[in-house]
Amino acid sequence: MKVLVIDVGGTHVKILATGQTTAREFPSGPKMTPQQMVSGVKRIVGTWEYDAVSIGYPGAVLHNRPIAEPNNLGRGWVGFDFRAAFRRPLKIINDAAMQALGSYKGGKMLFLGLGTGLGSAFVVNGIVEPMELGHLPYKKGTYESYVGLAGLEKHGKKKWRRHVKDVVARMIAALEPDDVVLGGGNVRKLKEIPPHCRVGDNANAFAGGFKLWEQDGNQRTPLRVGTVSAKHNGRKENGHGSTRGINHRKPGRQTPSLEGSRSSL
Repeated sequence: MKVLVIDVGGTHVKILATGQTTAREFPSGPKMTPQQMVSGVKRIVGTWEYDAVSIGYPGAVLHNRPIAEPNNLGRGWVGFDFRAAFRRPLKIINDAAMQALGSYKGGKMLFLGLGTGLGSAFVVNGIVEPMELGHLPYKKGTYESYVGLAGLEKHGKKKWRRHVKDVVARMIAALEPDDVVLGGGNVRKLKEIPPHCRVGDNANAFAGGFKLWEQDGNQRTPLRVGTVSAKHNGRKENGHGSTRGINHRKPGRQTPSLEGSRSSL
C-alpha cells in the first residue's frame, strides 16, 4: 500500500508519499482552512501515487476526526470530511503523536514538539497517547504561551531557552519517562538541549504516518509501535544517545551542544 502522509503545522504543511525521498511543503498560517489545506496538498502532490492518507493534525482527535479547532490555523476543521476530500481511506492523529510514533525506541517515551505551539505525546510499551500538556497553567499563562512561538517572540531567545529547560524538567519530574525526545521546528534554536533529552528528526513524523497503516482499529484503540532490542537503546540519534534509565533526582550537570545536530532537523 502506498501512503501519503500530511503533516499539518502552524507555518507549513509538509507531505511525503511511500517510495519518495524528498518531502514537499507549502505555507499554512493562522487563516488556513481545511479546504485550503486539501487544495494545497493536491497542488503539490503532482504525479505521486497513493492508496491511503495519514494526517498529523495540530489538535485533539477522536474517532478519526478533529474534535477541537486548532489554535494556530483557520476555522472549519471540526466536522470537515477529509476522507471525501481526498477520496481515499484516511487516518487522522494528533501531529505530536504521529511524530512520537516515528521516534519511539522502547520503554516510556515523552515527546515534546517545540513548534508554533507545544505538542506532546507519551508512548508506554508501544502504546501512544496524545496529550495536551501545552495548555496546562504555567506562570502567568500556559506552557505553550512560554515555550511556543509566541513565547519565543515575546520573551526573546535567551529567556525562551530558560523556559524550555524549566518546562522540560517539570515534565520529566512529573511523568518519569525513560526517554525524552524534543522535536518541532524550533528545537534547532536551542543552544543546548536540556538534560536527559535527545533531539528527534522532524522526518520522524512521516515515519509515524506510515506506521499508522500498520496498526489495527480506530483512534480509540491504542496504537502499538514496534520496539527495538535492548542493545539499541543506547544508539545515538542526531549525535545524542537515548536516555533510558533517567536519574530523576540528580540531573546531570553537562548538557551536550546542539551544534552538529541541526543539519538533520
